[in-house]
Amino acid sequence: MTRIAIVTGAARGIGAATAIRLAKDGHAVAVLDLDEAACADTVTAITQAGGRAIAVGANVADSAAVDAAVARVVDELGAPTILVNNAGIIRDNMLFKMTEDDWDSVLGVHLRGAFLMSRAVQKHQVEANWGRIVNLSSTSALGNRGQANYSAAKAGMQGLTKTLAIELGRYGVTANAIAPGFIVSDMTRATAERMGLSFEDFVKHMAAEVPVGRAGTPDDIANSAAFFCSEDASFVSGQVLYVAGGPRA
Repeated sequence: MTRIAIVTGAARGIGAATAIRLAKDGHAVAVLDLDEAACADTVTAITQAGGRAIAVGANVADSAAVDAAVARVVDELGAPTILVNNAGIIRDNMLFKMTEDDWDSVLGVHLRGAFLMSRAVQKHQVEANWGRIVNLSSTSALGNRGQANYSAAKAGMQGLTKTLAIELGRYGVTANAIAPGFIVSDMTRATAERMGLSFEDFVKHMAAEVPVGRAGTPDDIANSAAFFCSEDASFVSGQVLYVAGGPRA
């Protein structure tokens, strides 16, 4: 059955791969990112493959922007019942160097954004008596040097997920989280640059620490999100799946 999905942070990386995978599974997808124009490649990839998608620009940390974006999705695609909260930024620094803006910006996009998007979409899910929410956490939720803000946000995503599962389960809505390990993406490329390393050397070093012997790809995460969004996952809710090539990475 065709559903209407919203994927945030879908202009590139994990979000783009997830949007494309959900479209491949037969869903219409709203490709949402801060810059609407940046969503063009993802939308084109979907439509050229015969899928249906629109680009939507919105700041997920702004409640008015979120409400307007979801209303637009309803008007142009239909009522959304699948939500993937992937939007995120990094502002890495050691605690003594981390500014309040570093903290607020990261918590705002990741955690406030997931809250606002979930709140806006849940009414459509409840009305349909069916829904899927997938939140992107991270292995950094377990703690990571130089990422007090990001780690706190990603740990918070797990608590949010479990609470959404409890509150919305009676309405046929499941909520699950994916905690990626090291994924080759623009975000990890930026981390390498911050550390003064070539991206190739950084990937090689990180992959050596992963039990399966390779770095992850956006498609690895998209495949897991597709399962959580499927009919087959109707009895799976409130779970955190570490997609990291090992028990933790």
